[in-house]
Amino acid sequence: MKPDLEQIIKAMTLEEKAALSIGADFWSTTPIERLGVPEVICSDGPHGVRRMTDPHSSEGKSLPATAFPTASCAASTWNQDLIEREGEALGEECNAFGIDVLLGPGVCMKRSPLCGRNFEYFSEDPFLAGKLAASWIKGLQRKGTGASIKHYAVNNQEFHRMFVDAQLDERTLREIYLTAFEIAVKEAHPWTVMCSYNRVNGAYASENHKLLTEILKDEWGFEGFVVSDWGAVHDRVAALKAGLDLEMPGSQPARMREIVAAVKDGSLDEAVLDEAVRRILRIAFKSKEKRKNKSYSQVEHHALAREIASEGIVLLKNAGILPFKGVKSVAVIGRTALKPFFEGGGSSNVKPSEIDIPMDALEEVAPQVSFTQVQGYPENREEQPNLIKEAVAAAKAADVALLMLALPQWDESEGYDRPDLNLTAHQISLIKAVAKAQPKTVVVINSGAPMAMCDWIDAVPAVLQAGMFGQGGASPLADILFGRLNPSGKLAETYPIKLEDTPAFLNWPGENGVVRYGEGLFIGYRYYDAKKMPVQFPFGHGLSYTTFVYGEPKLSKQSMKADDTLTVSIDVTNTGKMAGKEAVQLYVHPLQSKLARPVKELKGFAKLSLEPGETKTAEIKLSRRAFAYYHPAHKDWVVDDGKFELLIGASSVDIRARAEVTVVENKKLSLPLHKESTLRDWYANPKGKPIIEAFMAKVAATQLPTEAKPESEREPIEIFMNLMIPDMPLRDVLQFMKPDPKHSAQEVLEGMLARVKK
Repeated sequence: MKPDLEQIIKAMTLEEKAALSIGADFWSTTPIERLGVPEVICSDGPHGVRRMTDPHSSEGKSLPATAFPTASCAASTWNQDLIEREGEALGEECNAFGIDVLLGPGVCMKRSPLCGRNFEYFSEDPFLAGKLAASWIKGLQRKGTGASIKHYAVNNQEFHRMFVDAQLDERTLREIYLTAFEIAVKEAHPWTVMCSYNRVNGAYASENHKLLTEILKDEWGFEGFVVSDWGAVHDRVAALKAGLDLEMPGSQPARMREIVAAVKDGSLDEAVLDEAVRRILRIAFKSKEKRKNKSYSQVEHHALAREIASEGIVLLKNAGILPFKGVKSVAVIGRTALKPFFEGGGSSNVKPSEIDIPMDALEEVAPQVSFTQVQGYPENREEQPNLIKEAVAAAKAADVALLMLALPQWDESEGYDRPDLNLTAHQISLIKAVAKAQPKTVVVINSGAPMAMCDWIDAVPAVLQAGMFGQGGASPLADILFGRLNPSGKLAETYPIKLEDTPAFLNWPGENGVVRYGEGLFIGYRYYDAKKMPVQFPFGHGLSYTTFVYGEPKLSKQSMKADDTLTVSIDVTNTGKMAGKEAVQLYVHPLQSKLARPVKELKGFAKLSLEPGETKTAEIKLSRRAFAYYHPAHKDWVVDDGKFELLIGASSVDIRARAEVTVVENKKLSLPLHKESTLRDWYANPKGKPIIEAFMAKVAATQLPTEAKPESEREPIEIFMNLMIPDMPLRDVLQFMKPDPKHSAQEVLEGMLARVKK
């Protein structure tokens, strides 16, 4: 029997309501035993359960749990089913640890590759991030643990993250920085949403009524509760009014007194507090509906961590050296061969239940090979020439050299951003020296974000981005190197040639507490497409040991109304000799638009597993939003009538097939007319068009340049006026025309506007 929430709220004292909206301690909400209200226990983090020995304290050590690959690596799988299974496994571990809400996933956009927390986020693309987040949430919540999708919103840097004001236009906010949240909220219904620390267009996220109430709750229909990031609330009463339901951490008696006082003096409507309480109660009871299993299979979860890593490792470059064949000796250079770099720093740091060591994995996969391991580089940024000399000697003595590189342990972390995109100066010198001594050199990088490679990549025949591959990543890496496994990872972000090429470079990280999103819609591949700028590796890129041939796409219809669903099917054949997986990507390119749009945008993807010679069909469905953009004047998502090109390929630049579809908007929208509306606006408005046509018919032909003459016979002034007039405000056109000697141009315009409103 479900509890009667309204009766519970009615029975609660004002003080109990205030206490419930703040939290009891570092990790849990306030239980109300006399009314049977249970506590909700939260825990970090997105890729593993960081359960403390005391679930009510931030002190002490965390308990062992499965450290799955971070979001940056998991996103490179492009595999929604796999990510959903990860969510389920995390839910099972939460059950075993008594966790009600897991603080994840992170879906903020990778605006700049410098953001220190990028390893916790999926992608530079909102569609990919949103779909993967929705899968993760569905899996987690299926096991009875709630997700807390974060950090809402526009949290794209760690520098001054507590107060920086992210300033951006409405269209950029909607299309780029809110879309991933919107997809996840509407498709997966997370139990909670965590607000960010920063300000958005002047208002702190915790006090941003537009974000928390107008968009999240009213527009998207979010039914869970909004929780603050830990310490993100500045004014508790203002935050309640804005839609922030739960402040964490607790206990904060002063905050409780502020809420009670505000209700008593009338500055806070108790109904607002009741709504916050209602949302928290709903989740508190929901978290207890399913019995928590007290155990899970550590072996199975470790195997899953390996599987995710196996599809998240990306083969960036391969000049025929991989996989290793007939190799008798390998020089393994790099400290991560013995101490793997598998996760970033900060609140998501997980104590692994077990961990695969790369050297052990290599020796297990290739027992016939002689491996020599040397340190290669120090744990810090010091330059130690003796380590390079040792590495060069080992490389010369072996058939191939395997360089395993990573930044110093805390260079990628919550709390601060990276200063540049480079490996350490020592590591760059190491690559060059080893590659010169041993042409058969393979570079493996463990990182959560792109590295600049232009200084050294031409010197080596192969590069693997192993990512922060979690506790089980070493084993699939060894399998890939020796050909027991075909790499299938695809980049979920663009790798630029140099930092100066990146979209946010001129606006990063802001100044005087303000960061302007001057690049607007054009982040990631959207920017490089628009600029026609070369990159090191494009969005969606990833090589394979086999080859895939794409057939001709088939559309369920050639013409459609915008509210219909279009199904796009395409056959893909594995034409090589090794089983492999291919992430088929579909981008939409508008052939016309009333507002500026990116050249193309990802709107669908599917991952296929194919045996040699096998053909399978990728089927991708496109709905209205695949063709729409957000129009600030209409405050709605708009589809322009016309043709759209569908681009299907193996990356954002490797397009293998094309098709066209004609889309017709169901609802005809027109901009409202006002004093600054142009002549073109009047003709485009259904109500304004007959008024302006009738009016213009009364105007003598001599008062306006005529279109009847061929251009060769027109005077320059006529050509100039015909080009300029359509985009002039009608008010100014009327002043030049002087159509009515009894009334001013302003009076004529006001009369026309009045007729439009009737």
